[in-house]
Amino acid sequence: MTGPDSTPTPLPVVVQPEALAAASAGRTFDPHAVLGPHLVPDVDDARAVVRVLRPLADEVVVVTTDGEHAAVHEVDGVWAAVVPVPVDADGARHAPDYRVRARYGEHVTTADDPYRFLPTLGEVDQHLVREGRHEELWRVLGANVRTYPSVLGDTTGTAFAVWAPNARAVRVIGDFNGWGATHPMRSLGSSGVWELFVPGVRGGERYKYEILGPDGSWRQKADPLAKGAEVPPATASVVVESDHAWSDDAWLAARASSDPHDGPLSVYEVHLGSWRQGLGYRELADELTAYVVEQGFTHVELLPVAEHPFGGSWGYQVTGYYAPTSRFGHPDELRHLVDALHAAGVGVIVDWVPAHFPRDEWALARFDGTPLYEHADPLRGEQPDWGTYVFDFGRNEVRNFLVANATYWFEEFHVDALRVDAVASMLYLDYSRGPGQWHPNVHGGRENLEAISFLQEANATAYRRTPGVMMIAEESTAWPGVTRPTSSGGLGFGLKWNMGWMNDSLRYVAEEPINRRYHHHEITFSMVYAYSEQFVLPISHDEVVHGKGSLYGKMPGDDWQKRAGVRSFLAYQWSHPGKQLLFMGSEIGQHTEWNEGRSLDWDGLAADPGRAGIQRTVRDLNALYRATPALWELDHDPAGFEWLDADDADHNLLAFLRRGRDGSQVAVVVNFAGTPHEASGSPCPPTARGARCSTPTRRCTAGPASGTSARCRPRPCRGRGARTPSSCACRRSARSTSCRRERPRGSPRLTGRWSAREVAAAEPGEPEEDEPEGEQADPAEPGEVDVGRRDVGDVPERADPEDPVVEPEGGAEQGEGERGEDPHPRHEADRGARADRGDRHGGHGPDGRDGGHGLQQGVAEPDATSAPAARHATSRPATRTLNPSAVVRS
Repeated sequence: MTGPDSTPTPLPVVVQPEALAAASAGRTFDPHAVLGPHLVPDVDDARAVVRVLRPLADEVVVVTTDGEHAAVHEVDGVWAAVVPVPVDADGARHAPDYRVRARYGEHVTTADDPYRFLPTLGEVDQHLVREGRHEELWRVLGANVRTYPSVLGDTTGTAFAVWAPNARAVRVIGDFNGWGATHPMRSLGSSGVWELFVPGVRGGERYKYEILGPDGSWRQKADPLAKGAEVPPATASVVVESDHAWSDDAWLAARASSDPHDGPLSVYEVHLGSWRQGLGYRELADELTAYVVEQGFTHVELLPVAEHPFGGSWGYQVTGYYAPTSRFGHPDELRHLVDALHAAGVGVIVDWVPAHFPRDEWALARFDGTPLYEHADPLRGEQPDWGTYVFDFGRNEVRNFLVANATYWFEEFHVDALRVDAVASMLYLDYSRGPGQWHPNVHGGRENLEAISFLQEANATAYRRTPGVMMIAEESTAWPGVTRPTSSGGLGFGLKWNMGWMNDSLRYVAEEPINRRYHHHEITFSMVYAYSEQFVLPISHDEVVHGKGSLYGKMPGDDWQKRAGVRSFLAYQWSHPGKQLLFMGSEIGQHTEWNEGRSLDWDGLAADPGRAGIQRTVRDLNALYRATPALWELDHDPAGFEWLDADDADHNLLAFLRRGRDGSQVAVVVNFAGTPHEASGSPCPPTARGARCSTPTRRCTAGPASGTSARCRPRPCRGRGARTPSSCACRRSARSTSCRRERPRGSPRLTGRWSAREVAAAEPGEPEEDEPEGEQADPAEPGEVDVGRRDVGDVPERADPEDPVVEPEGGAEQGEGERGEDPHPRHEADRGARADRGDRHGGHGPDGRDGGHGLQQGVAEPDATSAPAARHATSRPATRTLNPSAVVRS
């Protein structure tokens, strides 16, 4: 045997010393040309030369089925041995299986050799990568544990593969090689992929890539397709092996056979790190699941769970798109959380951030020494608002990286929807840029054609591969066709966040009630464009941070009025056309704004019965919502909505109908006045012909805005010729159908015509203080419903049309930004408090004119002759006693 300082024995396969040195240093694009087994050129010679890289070894032996073969040291840790090769019956020679035994002083290791294996990416894989069409990219790139058979025993290891087309050399370093240069990778030609199978590497081992760029500098980079990562601030990638056994087959089958866009969707938005601090994925599987089920939400939306280095970014500055954040546990523990939510009947939505990525030098930025994932043009490749890079959406491989990532979350983690962050920043080339700071597209416009194509491909691929999932856009402008199918030229999303509704409604409720009469159009304007897209109504994390205050804190008035405002707004949100989303803490009336560095104020909830009342309101609203298809079946169909009264600005009242596919109706009356209305009434729904009112109305005696109780009795609304309640006389002449109301003494005068509608008599109610926890309001009379103290289980599964139910109060939030006059408003940079605080969150929709309405605004009263304004009925109700909110089911 020969030591490192011995004279090399002549070998039948000779390699030049400079090539040996390059292989040893990892400065070669083809280390397999030097290392591994190489048959002797003479076809009659049944031998091969095996070269292995074992720096610092004192002795190396190559072991085959034929025995042990001593290796000689050549150059810089490269050892070579001559071994016999097997010959088959046809005389063909084959490279032998072998193991390498190396001695380092007294320490001896035996391992398989990385350089005896064929590439782990086949020709088809390489072609799909080049074309940007590999929909399962994570299975061939990144770190994937594999097992190969061998006559010397099966070999398990990890196949490493990374896309770095401009690199001069790539090495994989990690725990398995002492973070040294002993594993140079081979280039797979024009695909730009570098690959190496390393035997013996299993789950849990850390690694990075060392990349030699065109500038001659080495860079250590985390794996863009790593399935796991170290807990920040550490930055290494981690090899992941999954052994989770899914138990949600029934859920997935039901999901694939349904259309979630037309079903009930009540979303609880959660930041995992601050919901209850200290909980990991497994603990959250128990506690978060139980809470969401108790509150009655249909879905949970998680702020980004992909790995991110800075916790203050809330996950919106992603460095590991395929790696669930290790802050809360192993990726299989996230699978366990999703599994638990599915078992409880709760869907899972995950925020996804394909718009931009941070500049951290160890991550995607300048990955192979050149602008690779980011666009090379700074005017298109940099996002000034957030100090990040923008993906090069026109590059095949980059687009493939993102499209496959969406598929990865659907298929590997069984999530039910992706909420796509900051879509507006992708669509516009001039997003947050002034004149001279952007280049127009090939047609001279400001639309980012490559980003549009990417979004269409991502959406089409997701819906094709995983039926029953949802793609949801956070898009804050009036871009047309966000939820239109790609086959019709749309972006192909299933749902869009209604930022205009959010801004308008929060701005409205932030006004003192006495001033809301001058802003009434802000609360009704959403119905002008409600069916231009398929909408989600969000009250999101962005609205309760950076000085904006909590949902509770946005409300004007004293504590009583603030709680009443929250409940009123929530009832309005749950009954408005569109799906709804509520950020955590809003449902418990948290007084302080959200801080990702601490848990929600659960202790304060237990000490405050008023906050507990808000929590019960959300629970009751969710129960009613689930049980009442009229509140969600026709969310995206104008037939599902009709104004009963859109114009009672003086009393801050809204009244409207929601309808189901079977003709069932829900009458909704919302009081935003901040105080109870004495003897205030509303119309009952008309029949199809409008000649008579055949459904019962309600005589409601509700408690004050605190919502301690609400009692309602059915009272018939008689048709033409019948005796009517004393407060209303419905008369019909040959010329008109109208209802002349007798106004109770002292009540405000309301004008308007009603088509065969009657209203119930009023019973005055006096404001009361919130009752202590555990106390009960006066017992309800038979047939009455005590909303304020009812458990979820008390809500009927489905109401009989003759058995209306009144639901409790709900709440609101303040928005930012002003409605613009441009029918397609330009976006403005969302700076201010966010920029001042160094916010790295990529999900901010611009404020200012970015209301997302897409229609001419600023009109106080709709034109009754216009088609959109036809949804705003000009009639007004008589008066009856109203809480700050009441949802009446008829």
